[in-house]
Amino acid sequence: MHQELAIESVSQPADKGPFYHGTKAQLNMGDLLTPGRVSNYQSDLLMNHIYFTALPNGAGLAAALAPGEGPERVYIVEPTGSFEDDPNVTNLKFPGNPTRSYRSSEPLRIIGEANEWQRTSPEQVQRIRDRFAGKKDDIIN
Repeated sequence: MHQELAIESVSQPADKGPFYHGTKAQLNMGDLLTPGRVSNYQSDLLMNHIYFTALPNGAGLAAALAPGEGPERVYIVEPTGSFEDDPNVTNLKFPGNPTRSYRSSEPLRIIGEANEWQRTSPEQVQRIRDRFAGKKDDIIN
């Protein structure tokens, strides 16, 4: 019985949001974010999921790491389907889900834009990029 509950909690997160997605792309309310984009961490890896978090600062970090030019943006999003804990930062690397990070194979809908979050310094962004350089196997896709 406990194993069934544990499995269910991984596949059916209880988090109700609000949820955020960070990027440099300029998007409009109602736009859909879909899987199949290049990873923020590895430019040669197409992602099978779209990632989001319930923490605006986490989405801000994703925006800082996002490829492209332009300002960092944090959008408020709503999942259009089921989602799961992001295995890249849960259980295998950290116990539980302290970053409240999730992923979905179904689109996210833009419902707003956040204006306040903690900005990531260029030095922090470079340290993260350096840490992931050449480590394609570290990302659970």
